[in-house]
Amino acid sequence: MALSNTAIRYGGVTKFFHWLTALLILTLIALGLYASDLPHDTQDALTRKAWFFSLHKTLGVTVFFVALARIVWAFTQTKPGLLNADHKLESWLAETVHWVLYGSLVIVPLAGWIGHAAASGFAPIWWPLGQSLPFIPKNTTLEHAFGAVHIIAGKLLIGALFLHVAGAVKHHVIDRDSTLRRMLPGEPAIGPLPAQHHSAAPVVTATVVWIAAIGLGLGLGLGQPADTEETATLDAVASEWQVQNGTIALEVTQFGSVVAGSFADWTSAITFDETVQTGKAGEVTTTVAIPSLGLGSVTDQAMGADFFNTEAFPTATFQADINVAADGYIAAGTLTIKDQSMPVELPFTLTLQDDTAQMTGTTTLDRRNFGIGETVTDESTLAFSVTVNIDLTATRGR
Repeated sequence: MALSNTAIRYGGVTKFFHWLTALLILTLIALGLYASDLPHDTQDALTRKAWFFSLHKTLGVTVFFVALARIVWAFTQTKPGLLNADHKLESWLAETVHWVLYGSLVIVPLAGWIGHAAASGFAPIWWPLGQSLPFIPKNTTLEHAFGAVHIIAGKLLIGALFLHVAGAVKHHVIDRDSTLRRMLPGEPAIGPLPAQHHSAAPVVTATVVWIAAIGLGLGLGLGQPADTEETATLDAVASEWQVQNGTIALEVTQFGSVVAGSFADWTSAITFDETVQTGKAGEVTTTVAIPSLGLGSVTDQAMGADFFNTEAFPTATFQADINVAADGYIAAGTLTIKDQSMPVELPFTLTLQDDTAQMTGTTTLDRRNFGIGETVTDESTLAFSVTVNIDLTATRGR
């Protein structure tokens, strides 16, 4: 069997790429559907779900590079003529599906890869080249947009694949020609080809289909509300110092990757006297709406019963004294999450200018102290330590 194509037959390299791609695509479809339906409410379930998603992503990257190699090879080869070129409508449809499939081999894995690179944590790609992509920031909106493109494009791929297989079966069973056999091993007898009609119509049609699919995916993805844009539910509190803006952010490590997020809704009641040089200089009571947490691709998991259990415990509270320290201040008090209260110290720096204060602080918590993820006891799955970063600007009321 010749390696290169001829005017009537596919060569060995093209056949290899065809069947390797088919095997990868069918495996990826099955893996994606299976992994999506797996639960993640226990350590074993979460590890199993992540393993299958990692396999799906790794094979997805593989098929992307296989597709590029296949496309490069195809552009260097003679394209065998259609055996049904005299049926113009049928041949137009066949070539359109052909170009849709070529596009899908690039767009589907690339969209999934971009969505993965924009997300934080969960189910890494199994390779030594990292989880990021150049020019792709960690961004929930971008993650949602390309995740939706991946899904819409995947559905289009499945539809095109169905039409491709149906066409091959029709040729083999009804038309009884060699369309299917010439993609199998060997060199079947092929009679004279009908006159070929070359046109840009199939490429144009496939391009329009892909523009519509990508536009629909981006529209659906960008239409999803960002995780941190939840409407505020906490009532405003009276405070000597009013917070004007700021963030309460978290960093957790899952499967070796840092997952960052922040709370969109929280209030602080603050009293503070900057003239105090030693001891207690004020008090703070901060209430956080836990459902307002945006934590990338693991937000839904974080809200579950084994983690924050937001249905039963929708808020967390930190009550502390503000004490003068050698190199700044320490908020020392009690943090209550779920039904667990623990002593916590938050060292922070403070920059004062007239009646405006800029505060920055960091502390580390052990999630186990608050009953967060009690069934996840393996740190390689979910680290015990959680970093809390607070940055806010407050002004003194008059």
